Amino acid sequence: MERRSQKIAKLKLLIDQGKGTVPADLVLKNVKLFNVIDGSVRESDIAICGVKIVGIYDEYSGQTEIDCKDKYAVPGFIDTHLHVESSLVTPFEFDRCVLPHGVTTAICDPHEIANVTGAAGIQYFLDSSLETIMDLRVNLSSCVPATRFETAGARLEIDDLLPFKDHPNVIGLAEFMNFPGVLAGDPDALAKIAEFEGEHIDGHAPLVHGKALNGYLAAGIRTDHEATTAEEALEKIAKGMTVLIREGSVSKDLDALSPILTPERSSFIALCTDDRNPLDIAEEGHLDSLIRRLISHGRAPRDVYRAASWSAANAFGLRDRGVLAPGWRADIVLLNDLETCEVDQVISAGRLVSDELFQQCKRVEPAGLLDTCRAERVEAGNFKVPAQRETSVIGVKPGLIITEHLKMDLPVDDNYSQIDVVQDAIKVAVVERHGKTGNIATGFVNGFGMTSGAIASSVGHDSHNICVVGADEEAMATAVNRCVALKGGFVVAKECEVLSEMELPLAGLMSLQPFEEVKESLEDLRKAAKSLGCVLPEPFLQVAFLPLPVIPHLKITDFGLFDVSSFELIQ
Repeated sequence: MERRSQKIAKLKLLIDQGKGTVPADLVLKNVKLFNVIDGSVRESDIAICGVKIVGIYDEYSGQTEIDCKDKYAVPGFIDTHLHVESSLVTPFEFDRCVLPHGVTTAICDPHEIANVTGAAGIQYFLDSSLETIMDLRVNLSSCVPATRFETAGARLEIDDLLPFKDHPNVIGLAEFMNFPGVLAGDPDALAKIAEFEGEHIDGHAPLVHGKALNGYLAAGIRTDHEATTAEEALEKIAKGMTVLIREGSVSKDLDALSPILTPERSSFIALCTDDRNPLDIAEEGHLDSLIRRLISHGRAPRDVYRAASWSAANAFGLRDRGVLAPGWRADIVLLNDLETCEVDQVISAGRLVSDELFQQCKRVEPAGLLDTCRAERVEAGNFKVPAQRETSVIGVKPGLIITEHLKMDLPVDDNYSQIDVVQDAIKVAVVERHGKTGNIATGFVNGFGMTSGAIASSVGHDSHNICVVGADEEAMATAVNRCVALKGGFVVAKECEVLSEMELPLAGLMSLQPFEEVKESLEDLRKAAKSLGCVLPEPFLQVAFLPLPVIPHLKITDFGLFDVSSFELIQ
């Protein structure tokens, strides 16, 4: 009875402040309110009571008033798919880095940390989500490990996920990357989908089309962020999917998908970054960057801002946000300019975002998640590749995580294939780092442009073994050994010398430093990589995606080279 009385009193306060009979908690005065329903702009006050908007299109008085003359108000942005771990900082530094860019809701899949530490990693993210200023929502990791062709630090079955299902910040099941398992009727894959029937299930279906796509969607999967062409995206939308236009640090699909964002389709399109690091956020922005670029491509602001808010909220069952109207959550972005999406201030759940607000945030300590790199010491001789008449080579293109399956004739010495910088064929190796098998697999990769040295990373999607690329086996060993000594990180080495490094001790994935320091470290790392001849604008995340065996066409795990198209090891 007491709880009901409290609810009634709270409702009465909302109604009274909406009617204007008592002052609102907060009023944004004289703002240009942008309506994502019809694209109109009208000058108005916005009255806020607690976490909710209670009044628009009228004049209000408030206990706190902010003059917003010449500012535009739009709904808070929703990043519909990302991995906080790939920002290389903790959830709390991610919050501090991204919320000022207008991202008031982020939907994350913690499968990076789950692949290393299992359920403990998911629990850390759920605990953190209750303390962040932004609304950090979690989709439970569906594929840990992503396939059976790699060594992960943990394995999560449906019984491991069910204890988290009713957590208040859990939305549903995260991207179902094992689409071959779904289509083949794998019992473990279907058990997870069956338990989440009727809930949100995130999709991951690169290049899947026709009847195979029909079968995948028949399982109840509703979204996809892997479309890389307009043709692929339009088929998925026509078959009922919400397509998430992705533009991250490596995967850059916005230019190709921009034409699909039309008035007719904007309710079935949302935006995501998937993976974007603090350096790119500092240089380009976050979702605000996607918004201004889409508008610069000629997309209507109504459609773009709708995709960034209303459509995203609907796709993921967030029924309390996405529009600026009475009774809706007070997530508001104040802009200096609508077309360039220049963010001035952000309101998160009725609170003005500030340094002081972040200082009030209670941070969760990552106990037990800081010592996860257990690989043995390696030597240059560990990276030999037996000679073949025609060698399979992974082909990398900037801005894509889809790789090519190339064939090259490489020089041979003592029955081993050799690095050939003239053909831009350098070595790539995956070193198992969870202390389970000690596997080391080595192959060749094209597209880095390196003529010397090596780059190593303990971020290696999704099992997160150490991945190293190099034009020199001695430098590869130096980089890997230093990466292990750091308990995880990025390392650039030349011969036996470390040129640049960054520690990532939290599960070998995240720094414990402020995002500003991570940004500076990334700048130094990029310069060091460039000094080796690397031509890729984002080499470290590009390295991190080479071991991902659910993205076509050729990848490498600690088991060996993996043909994603045939879904089998070829070496």
